[in-house]
Amino acid sequence: MLGSALRRVATRLSSFPSPSSSFLIFNNSTNPNSTSGRLFHLPHFYLFSTTVTVPAAHETSILRSTRDKLGGGRRARRPVRHRFVKKSSGNVTTNTYAAIELALDSVVKVFTVSRSPNYFLPWQNKSQRETTGSGFVIHGKKILTNAHVVADHTFVMVRKHGGSTKFRAQVEAVGHECDLAILVVDSEEFWEGVTFLELGDIPFLQQAVAVVGYPQGGDNISVTKGVVSRVEPTQYVHGATQLMAIQIDAAINPGNSGGPAIMGNKVVGVAFQNLSGAENIGYIIPVPVIRHFIIGVEENGKYVGFCSLGLSCQTTENVQLRNYFGMKPEMTGVLVDKINPLSDAHKILKKDDIILAFDSVPIANDGTVHFRNRERITFDHLVSMKKPNEKCLLRVLRDAKEYEFSITLRPLQPLVPVHQFDKLPSYYIFAGLVFIPLTQPYLHEYGEDWYNTSPRRLCERALRELPKKAGEQLVILSQVLMDDISAGYERFAELQIKRVNGVEIENLKHLSEQVENCSSECLRFDLDDDRVIVLDYQKAKLATNRILKLHRIPSAMSSDLRGEENPEIELACAS
Repeated sequence: MLGSALRRVATRLSSFPSPSSSFLIFNNSTNPNSTSGRLFHLPHFYLFSTTVTVPAAHETSILRSTRDKLGGGRRARRPVRHRFVKKSSGNVTTNTYAAIELALDSVVKVFTVSRSPNYFLPWQNKSQRETTGSGFVIHGKKILTNAHVVADHTFVMVRKHGGSTKFRAQVEAVGHECDLAILVVDSEEFWEGVTFLELGDIPFLQQAVAVVGYPQGGDNISVTKGVVSRVEPTQYVHGATQLMAIQIDAAINPGNSGGPAIMGNKVVGVAFQNLSGAENIGYIIPVPVIRHFIIGVEENGKYVGFCSLGLSCQTTENVQLRNYFGMKPEMTGVLVDKINPLSDAHKILKKDDIILAFDSVPIANDGTVHFRNRERITFDHLVSMKKPNEKCLLRVLRDAKEYEFSITLRPLQPLVPVHQFDKLPSYYIFAGLVFIPLTQPYLHEYGEDWYNTSPRRLCERALRELPKKAGEQLVILSQVLMDDISAGYERFAELQIKRVNGVEIENLKHLSEQVENCSSECLRFDLDDDRVIVLDYQKAKLATNRILKLHRIPSAMSSDLRGEENPEIELACAS
């Protein structure tokens, strides 16, 4: 009976309508207007997939999932369940049932309360929101989940399957680039009867996996089954990075985020995002990325990031291009276009170098390397799996001669930060002029279509410019709080600040120091397009206090510029 029931479950799982366009990350949120929501907004879900729910250890049920919001709102109508009772002496032979049994004492539901910053008004937070996700227990009494499940958190709780008690959890480490986070629970009661899940390896194509979690539409644990369709580097929406991911055809729905993908008795990935507008395309984070994150936290006490060569490379698939750079017929590789000035490669490599091999692994003309069997993967994956400060060996063709260079790899930060979770934005206000460092989250405040609606010049700089030195920021005048002292300067909003009293500006802290330590009668700002702002310094200082009081702004500068540290925020940042 059980076998036939599970076959009917598998049949039901294979057919469900697909959502709409673009990558989506999934955590159930009661407020879609958050900063992260704008980054990865879910346009609409007209129907969630059918899931297998397990109310108890000895029964399974088929449940059509419906929208059920957390923290108020209309509750979902109680579904009709078709119960199948487990045979008392039957041998379980299906991967789905084995995954259910394995996950019952391992997978937890994560409840998060969070508040995102308002980048247009950086001294304020947006309204509080509540979200749910999934997680699972690993060795060392830790819980692994997605970073976007706990991003900008103020309070986190977890609940075991079959339990009614929620336990307070602390975020020990967060890796937003790889969309992973580690939670710890101090209560010994929580750990009673808990099973630790082991990490496996990368599954092969067409191998079956079961995704376990707590998707939206119900409160019980859920299992969906699928097969591996593809293994390759993919855009991680939350961290805006390119790392290895596994594509599967199992349903990954809101709330599944952070749940394990199980094959046999081991975890082969963590569910984290979906591709809407396509039939049954979900993505899980593979074990090599998970291990890299966990080992980095264990060895360094915090998340250390993923390494980069700091190169922009071009394929050499055109034979004329290869001939021009002196590549022999048997040679393959990629052409170096741009080098990040902050990378170690900047001191060694040159533009127009041809990288032939990475750690003795030949690089094809399309930038890929051999992966396994007849699969190929971009050589960036080899770079990202290196530990910080680890060396790599590059074989390079330069001026038709071959060289070997040893280069130290490190995580590199872009000139304009792609994300700024778990920390407050920086700002500085003087005479109603609001100065901030340019970040992509600021541009995201312009809405879903921020690439087209945000200031074009700022958008291009955010996506293309490289830093020239460490600590550099693009400081902009985000807005002008109107007052007699600043009247007529409001049209200069959204322009970059180049100089203060003739001094080139390095970052926001440098700008604030130049203003605070001004000794001249007038204060001059040079902006983009050769625009100039001039203020009477003493009058501007008096006006600043008046403007702050009028707009109910607690301080003229953010806490990081004042040298103050919020322990909780700094802990989150370090994570």
